Amino acid sequence: MWAFSSIAVASVLLVAATQNCFADDRIFDELRFGGSASVQDRESREDGVFPEVTVFFDPFDLNSAADWTQQITRPRINLGASIATSDEANQVFGGLSWQIDLTAKIFAEAGFGGVWHDGKLSHNPDGPELGCRFLFREYVGAGYRFDPHWSVIAQIAHSSHADLCDDPNNDGTTRTGIQIGYKF
Repeated sequence: MWAFSSIAVASVLLVAATQNCFADDRIFDELRFGGSASVQDRESREDGVFPEVTVFFDPFDLNSAADWTQQITRPRINLGASIATSDEANQVFGGLSWQIDLTAKIFAEAGFGGVWHDGKLSHNPDGPELGCRFLFREYVGAGYRFDPHWSVIAQIAHSSHADLCDDPNNDGTTRTGIQIGYKF
């Protein structure tokens, strides 16, 4: 609970502090905070919830894209963290994200990148055996924009090493959750 409260307070303070400072000269494009839970079954399921925070950078100016063909050629960079509330894997991740508007309010999103975690690599009777510290991470999501700044996003993310590590363990993690986004 402490980790979730800390992330929530830090996110609110960060939004408030940067809202006016970067009105014209933004350092980052969007801040998201929320939580997720494991959707895996049996022994590879992770217990607890995972508060998350993600920041998006827009170096290719997605905001000026006129249609989906331009949107798909302008990925955003994302960096984030997912904090375990039980004895499971904390994650720090980053990668590229593509967002396509389906309507003025509804959008779809997909991302690909990497993740570092502190979870168990092997011999884990109560959770995933992840095999190596660095994994691939991919996600898909759908979102709804309340206004030009606020949105809500439902997503599912999967991390695994795609059998590229020497260790044969590759349960991976699969989590689904909801995030609230604030676009600067």
